[in-house]
Amino acid sequence: MLYLNKNDIYDLITYDEIMDAIEEAFKIHGSKNYDMPNRIHVSYRNNTLLYMPCFLQDIFGTKLLTLFPENRKKNRPVIDGLMLLNDYETGEPIGMMDGKILTALRTGAVGGVGIRHFTPETAKTVGLVGAGVQGFYQLLFACKARKIDKIMVFDIFTEKLAAFVKELEVLLPNVSIVIANTIEDLLKESQIVITTTTSYKPVLPEKPELLKGKSFIGIGSYKPNMREYPDILFSLLDKVYIDTEFAKEESGDLKIPLSNNLLQEDKIETVGSFLTNKKEIINKTIFYKSVGMALFDVVVAKLIYDEAKKNNVGQKIIL
Repeated sequence: MLYLNKNDIYDLITYDEIMDAIEEAFKIHGSKNYDMPNRIHVSYRNNTLLYMPCFLQDIFGTKLLTLFPENRKKNRPVIDGLMLLNDYETGEPIGMMDGKILTALRTGAVGGVGIRHFTPETAKTVGLVGAGVQGFYQLLFACKARKIDKIMVFDIFTEKLAAFVKELEVLLPNVSIVIANTIEDLLKESQIVITTTTSYKPVLPEKPELLKGKSFIGIGSYKPNMREYPDILFSLLDKVYIDTEFAKEESGDLKIPLSNNLLQEDKIETVGSFLTNKKEIINKTIFYKSVGMALFDVVVAKLIYDEAKKNNVGQKIIL
């Protein structure tokens, strides 16, 4: 079995290649040429364990993740875990890799693909609400998907913002990165708005004049009682795009508006369906909501594993 750590993964694959792989995963999802059981989602106290298997035509794999929100206070990763790949014919484990970096990269790429298709090509400004690890990667992929020249960042944990911005500036030297004093200031300056929080109530205001005409990328809200988006947003939308049908049950940003008749089922479309029957989107308010799925992990992990084999990278483990 081959083990790949964070540095191995970075050396083997580019951001554009990961986004291309995610687009391929969306097409596989649209064709239904896979088998993906509903992920097991176990909550204990304020923590979460995710068990995510998926079978493709030539390989299968499982990602195990832990989400411990209180780790922020301990200066430890909120998300951790492992990705395991198996031989399709024998079930033999053939590859294992760092699950937290795989999650950060593939989720960043899922957001980046959303930006590729659901934002104007001329978009140059992006706002981020939630300056954690996932927010960091969302911005890196946003700047690959569009020619961004200004980023606005907001987080209620203000003490970590300066370090967050400083680290981003090293990787995005040609982009102006500004700490927003308020959400309203961020909305006024941003054509694209990305949210990556674990909030249980909307982080954006009930102010349609600040929401209309923007593209929203929802990455947080991974539980039915979590919400990042206000009720008023759904009155501005013609369509809501989701990565998987399961999102309607898993995320409060969809489940609650559906239950309250603020959002109708016929307004919701999967990205796989959109890419298959692609239509031009012009001057509309867009909401793209992702909760992730194991299909993304297996497709990206297979790409990384294949590159590692080709380039003789990684640590061989004898079981």
